[in-house]
Amino acid sequence: MTTTLDTTAGAAVYSRFILKLYDFWVLGVSNTLAWQCPTRTILLPFFTEHASNRHLDVGVGTGFYPANTTFRDNARLTLLDLNPDSLNAASDRIGRSGTTSIQADILNPLVQLPAQSWDSISLFYLLHCLPRTMEDKAAAFHCLKTALSTDGILYGATILGDHANHNSFGRTLMNVYNKKGIFGNRHDTAENLETALKKHFGSVQVRTHGTVALFTARAPLL
Repeated sequence: MTTTLDTTAGAAVYSRFILKLYDFWVLGVSNTLAWQCPTRTILLPFFTEHASNRHLDVGVGTGFYPANTTFRDNARLTLLDLNPDSLNAASDRIGRSGTTSIQADILNPLVQLPAQSWDSISLFYLLHCLPRTMEDKAAAFHCLKTALSTDGILYGATILGDHANHNSFGRTLMNVYNKKGIFGNRHDTAENLETALKKHFGSVQVRTHGTVALFTARAPLL
């Protein structure tokens, strides 16, 4: 029997109104003061370093990262998210002709993406919004690895759980967001993230900055 995890709570919070506040609150205030991983000096350079001209962005937020990345004119950029408001906001912000969108639940076992279609796949601030354990969240890696080219890279960033060295602001946000179902990362650690990735990729690196894990995964195990 196939079990589908309920990811709607984490996605539903990103209404049109919230998306207007996202850059200020999440990318500005929270990343710097709560998670101690600044957007402009850490996360954006990490995103742009690994983005290719056949790129899939999963969990798009407001489209900040691809909108601030220089792609070639002929680049093929694809956005994937469960929330149509996020997809529309991100696509409008990026403003590139030929950008395509896929509305899908990345944890749904019925979702099938075209094989080896992208050279880079990004998951920025997606995993900590997904429910249950890191092992459950790894269903996303199972889905995405087949969509990655053999020499491509899957990479991203995620806020770690209760065992991370959160400051008082971070702990407060963790408590509120987890109680509301916006986050599902109480038990997420860099170690169980690395373990989950290694089940699907032959080459994995995980490092932390503040209370955020930044990860890369290559050589998909098919």
